Amino acid sequence: MRVTANFSRVALPLLAIWAAAGAASAQDAVALQEKFDPGHTSRVEVVVKLTGKLSVPLQKGKAPELVTIAGISRVSYEERVLPPDDVGTLKAVRAYRDVQFERTLGTNTQDAGIRPSVRRMVIIKSENRRAPFSPDGPLTWGEIDVVRTDVFNPAVIPGLLPTIPVKKGQTWKVSAVAVAELTDMEKVEEGEITAELVGVTEIGKQRVARLRISGTVRGVNQDGPSRQKIEATAYFDLDAGILTYLSLKGTHELLDGSGQTVGRIEGQFTMARSRVEQLPPDLSDASLRGLDLRPTTENTLLLHDDPRLGVRFLYPRGWRVGAVQGKQVTLDHARGAGILITVEPSSKVPTAEDYAKEITAFLQKQKATVTGDEKPRRVRAEPVQLDRFAFDATFGTDKARLEYAVLTQSDGGVTVAGRIPAVEVELLKPEVERVIRSLSLTKKIEETK
Repeated sequence: MRVTANFSRVALPLLAIWAAAGAASAQDAVALQEKFDPGHTSRVEVVVKLTGKLSVPLQKGKAPELVTIAGISRVSYEERVLPPDDVGTLKAVRAYRDVQFERTLGTNTQDAGIRPSVRRMVIIKSENRRAPFSPDGPLTWGEIDVVRTDVFNPAVIPGLLPTIPVKKGQTWKVSAVAVAELTDMEKVEEGEITAELVGVTEIGKQRVARLRISGTVRGVNQDGPSRQKIEATAYFDLDAGILTYLSLKGTHELLDGSGQTVGRIEGQFTMARSRVEQLPPDLSDASLRGLDLRPTTENTLLLHDDPRLGVRFLYPRGWRVGAVQGKQVTLDHARGAGILITVEPSSKVPTAEDYAKEITAFLQKQKATVTGDEKPRRVRAEPVQLDRFAFDATFGTDKARLEYAVLTQSDGGVTVAGRIPAVEVELLKPEVERVIRSLSLTKKIEETK
């Protein structure tokens, strides 16, 4: 479910004039179409407000507890449609101007934003929507989380509008693509959302159509089985050919395996849009020329920057940052690989040779069979030293590639231990190496007392 808006410049005048006009309607059928051809550019303001309760398993072995959730986000951006890379896909580049995000789960409050250096992002919609990336630098997961649930207008708006001219009172079914965008559902199992032309009125010299959108759907999203009820109002500028306003109130119920409600979230999504006739400098042809606007191994890397731990690194999107405890952080991959990163003060950073001896003793203790090794070697010199070594080992019937590294700089150091299943070495070894190469300390690591 999506929601939001600082929309007074567009929405409130529309509402007031509509009421004053008594919803005068045209009897002739009208075409409600917005063409998202390459170059189509719009200015968008969105506000989302959420409140509710979720059933959360706080401790292993204990019954889940109901935890309150509340959140508000405000974003504004300009969006330019780009030519798609592949048939059946949609693509746009956005320049975010204002970003505010706050979410509270129980007593924990999360504030987030987007760094100014990466506020230009590329959004691609295929059968499964891909996370955005910035051609200007790596994004953090928090930055992706701020924008990932926003609707993608080139996909949702055509699905909200009828494919043929309609008259007042006529209804139509909202497309599956638009339903997925509005509800964030990965699979809709039952129900539908419909739209209706309420009427047409004139505002000054402009004709504006009012739409009513409603329905209930049940399906599965990233939280599991759920049911969503939607009531929405939209306004379409018939002369400009653009949907200028969408206000949606939704109720999202999380369901357990037997279909019982285990959580309920209510939200309000409000969006105001307008055409942009003159491209802003950062979305102009000259600004985009020379940028790689296709997703690549490099421009889709994620950034993990932990000021508390004092470590910074890049990692591919197939990996997930897991536990962050004490002076350690873990990375996990769905294919069974893992990386353990440990920060140390200068006095406790081992040499690569000592670290290799420690690992050799560990392998002997585990009764592992070493089938190959790479001796410690320096791959980066002063002022930041990076040493690497590796083992191929068998633990019972499990074969694995073990990658190790020691990073040393004036503020402290980092040790890395990576494990890759032997069958995944060709695919994942370059990714582990990419994480290691990107490591750096961002503060002096103090000794713990």
